[in-house]
Amino acid sequence: MHETPFPRLAPGPLSPLDAETIMAHAAPSDEAGALAPALQTLLHERGWLAMLAPVAAGGAELALPAAVRLEEAIASADGGTGWTVTLCAGAAWFAGFLVPDLAREIIGTPGLCVGGSGAPTGHAEREGDGYRLGGQWDIATGAPLATHYTFNAMLREGGRPLLDPQGGPRIRAFIVPAQSVRMQPTWHSIGLRATASHSFSIDGVWVGARHGFDIAPEHATAPGPLYRFPFVTLAFVTLAANVAGMAKHFLGLAGPLIAGRRHPLAGRMLGEIPEVVWVVRQAGHDLAAARAHFYLLLDAMWERVCRDAAPDVGQAHALHAASLALVEAGRIAVDTLYPFCGLHAADGRSDINRVWRDLHTATQHAMLLPLQAP
Repeated sequence: MHETPFPRLAPGPLSPLDAETIMAHAAPSDEAGALAPALQTLLHERGWLAMLAPVAAGGAELALPAAVRLEEAIASADGGTGWTVTLCAGAAWFAGFLVPDLAREIIGTPGLCVGGSGAPTGHAEREGDGYRLGGQWDIATGAPLATHYTFNAMLREGGRPLLDPQGGPRIRAFIVPAQSVRMQPTWHSIGLRATASHSFSIDGVWVGARHGFDIAPEHATAPGPLYRFPFVTLAFVTLAANVAGMAKHFLGLAGPLIAGRRHPLAGRMLGEIPEVVWVVRQAGHDLAAARAHFYLLLDAMWERVCRDAAPDVGQAHALHAASLALVEAGRIAVDTLYPFCGLHAADGRSDINRVWRDLHTATQHAMLLPLQAP
């Protein structure tokens, strides 16, 4: 277990040494289906898993643009590590919506890692001053590391579902210690293997009402701008930045590989063929342009929230669109260059193949469908 300083210092940009450590352990982590011990230690020592938790609870409460850039940098070193940091740090962000004493208790946990699932595939039966929980939830990133789990559940009373004003089921978020859940090894994806995004279940565990919370700015218990930022938008930008990081990693590996291949009919190296050189450069240019637009909008929205202004709906929608555009640019860039890379890129043991698998697995996240809600 790793003792946690209180409060944590705000993490800085990814250092070259940390990037080197991440890259050195990426392949073994992928093969093992879990982050290597050295990477687990690094995550805890750098405080990355609590970087979005409130300072008052012992977190770093890092400014969102800085956190997103750090997550992108980690993902550009290894997608599995970046995805784990992003999803678990995002779950720890929920501490800004818990009653303060519970938030401090959780964020102060040695070896803190908050995992979880957003799908409301369980139920919470009102019982006394709390709830009796049950159900199963899938795809909890970082499950083997988790000290706590968050999840959504449908509220019930007397065995009957409680309804919201629109007549739909009432759903609430909950957080419980890992001892309350049973993890089930269900993660068998071709990519992001190191995230160990397994399922978990809960069978009749009772928790006090303080373990339930609502994720909306008006329900924040921490005062900073980080907790006035809309959750959906936060999810969009953190996930999109990960894909951008993986795409950047792929392009960096693909360039030298393509340049060093010989065209079997032309008798020339691909790096000497102008049309191929143009394709490689254009892929990088398009990704860079989408990334620049994405961060321009993110920085502007963050500045607005920091001025105590309510987020503009149009601004949020534009940032959602820019996030999806960044994901699409990353996917197109990777798939454009992949056919030029040869069989080495199809070898499951190669770094470039792992990055390809990680990126294509990440883009299957439900929030990254290549269209916005009508």
